[in-house]
Amino acid sequence: MREPGLNLRPFVSVIMPCRNEEKHIGRCLDSILANDYPKECIEILVIDGQSTDRTREIVERHASRSGHIRLIDNRAIVQTYATNFGLKAAKGEYIIRMDAHAEYPSDYIRTCVDWLEREQVDVVGGVCETKPGGTSTVARAISMVLSSPFGVGNSYFRTGITGPRLVDTVPFGCYRREIFDRVGLFDERLDRTDDLEFNLRVRKNGGRLLLVPAISSIYYARPTLWSLAKQNFGNGFWIMYSLKFVRLPFSGRHLVPMLFVLSLLSGVVLSAFTPLLLVLSLLVLVAHAAANFIFSFSLSARQGLQYFPLVFLTFFVLHISYGIGSLAGALKLLLPVRSKGESIGR
Repeated sequence: MREPGLNLRPFVSVIMPCRNEEKHIGRCLDSILANDYPKECIEILVIDGQSTDRTREIVERHASRSGHIRLIDNRAIVQTYATNFGLKAAKGEYIIRMDAHAEYPSDYIRTCVDWLEREQVDVVGGVCETKPGGTSTVARAISMVLSSPFGVGNSYFRTGITGPRLVDTVPFGCYRREIFDRVGLFDERLDRTDDLEFNLRVRKNGGRLLLVPAISSIYYARPTLWSLAKQNFGNGFWIMYSLKFVRLPFSGRHLVPMLFVLSLLSGVVLSAFTPLLLVLSLLVLVAHAAANFIFSFSLSARQGLQYFPLVFLTFFVLHISYGIGSLAGALKLLLPVRSKGESIGR
């Protein structure tokens, strides 16, 4: 669909699932409305999962000032349903899946569209600058950890790249609409991993995803160690439990935390049979602590050594919570126990 007019720019639908995002959604919507893309060629669909805070009020206030914002109810609450509700309602030739926990520069939409127009790819996305989700020293330490390879592995959109490259996933991607006609919508049985599974289908059908450093966004990290641990437990859980429904493209960074936790637990549990296992587990813990020390000191030396203890602790919390979540997901996958819902880790 091309809007009539001299610019003949493609119509873009922005899809934003959200729930209880009163702290961020106002700034997020302001940043989207400030984009330099022609306003008559944009619609912003906010799909709210029954928020219990002021999220809906903030969205409605923005919608009253701008005819480009529409609020859609997601009574299913689950984010994957919200994305599909948005896709079904979207009119755009191009569709951008945005996160309410982020902000976008004024050229974000235009740059995404330009790269899709210029390159023979199906999805483009950019790098995320991770900023603190609060004003505390802990929040600052968390944002530092989530930009480090020791924290997030080879997640290029977090650690940065020097030039465009084909990847297996992108954040806040811009999609050609026809890709959804070719491969279908997001799998509603999944939570957290629905984007990984969808992007796998894209690539299996000959599609390509391009990560472009000229496309950037600001992502606000969780502000406390508890909220970080809760989020990463859920991420770890779903990376394993999703195997009940689909085959996901694992990378080493997904499995290492679970192996780390398993090595520690097995040493403690089985040490009654052979003390050697406890020694091996302690060696694993010492090796992790040594690597943690090196990366924590390197990060803190650049940002301020007062962050060192918290950065060291945050790396440990990040890896342990993700590993425990992955182990819980694997156990739930293997044990024939049914529950009333699949809401673990949300």
